[in-house]
Amino acid sequence: MRILIVEDDPLLGPGLQTGLRQDGYTADWVRDAEAAEHALQLEHFDLMVLDLGLPGRDGLVLLRDLRRDGCCLPVLILTARDAVADRVSGLDAGGDDYLVKPFDLDELSARIRALTRRRYGPSTAVLRVGNLELDTVHRRVTVDQRSLWVSPKEYALLEALMRNADGAVSRAKLRSTAYGWEEDVESNALDVHIHNLRRKLGKHRIVTVRGVGYRLVSEPGK
Repeated sequence: MRILIVEDDPLLGPGLQTGLRQDGYTADWVRDAEAAEHALQLEHFDLMVLDLGLPGRDGLVLLRDLRRDGCCLPVLILTARDAVADRVSGLDAGGDDYLVKPFDLDELSARIRALTRRRYGPSTAVLRVGNLELDTVHRRVTVDQRSLWVSPKEYALLEALMRNADGAVSRAKLRSTAYGWEEDVESNALDVHIHNLRRKLGKHRIVTVRGVGYRLVSEPGK
């Protein structure tokens, strides 16, 4: 799952990014509304964590502009504005949730999971494809009810493939889901992780779709 953090604080922004990455998310950070709009125009994100007190254009204005333009991206407002009127304004402007600073990272992660369930449906706390299960709360993978260890990058790729089971997912989408704007990513890193997943799940479980990307199949061989 890829998250865009929009936060101007030079300490909180990287701190949020590090904390969310440690929780297994792919997190990218920008510091103002213009950079956020640019990122959203060019790349895919699953959720945005938005501060309201941004330099230049206020976060509330950015949110209203995005909703006016038809952007349906889930937005979690993260701000020091704690008055009831501020919360009402944030939610009425299109925010999906509202968390006041200071906050606990565990609560932030729980709210992100809740927003994900709202978007994809309550049943998606556990994704199931054939005999394969992925628990998005405890970040656990099982095959035939047997636990399977996967690395954080493998987990991110597997979740993206499972959310699109039996459909092709492009290499570009998988790469952005797993790495975001991380630097020093080797050109064959995606292929290495897919190879490792095939070794763990069975070589016929993930099919190469030539010229597109990869597809996770419900039943190998079909």
